[in-house]
Amino acid sequence: MPAKKRKRSALKRIRQTQRRTSMRTIGRSAARTAVRAAREAISKGGEAISKGGEAASEVISAAASALDKAAKRGAIHKNSARRRRSRIAKAATKAKKKT
Repeated sequence: MPAKKRKRSALKRIRQTQRRTSMRTIGRSAARTAVRAAREAISKGGEAISKGGEAASEVISAAASALDKAAKRGAIHKNSARRRRSRIAKAATKAKKKT
């Protein structure tokens, strides 16, 4: 069978979907990486310095920002981002109390 001919509007929708998918994947990946870095900084201690030379509090705020951006773009759900932010903040508070 020959390949199906597609309308211009269908081709545009395909392009839009591909663009949206790639942007959301990038946002989700950035959020995951930031959260991983924050958890690592928290586990090393309250105000420990991370690999990049940033304080744990800066890494935690960067993770919160990345989660918010991912939620804004639609990469993750708004409530999911809020829940993850809350858990990171809770873990950071707990780590500060221990030290």
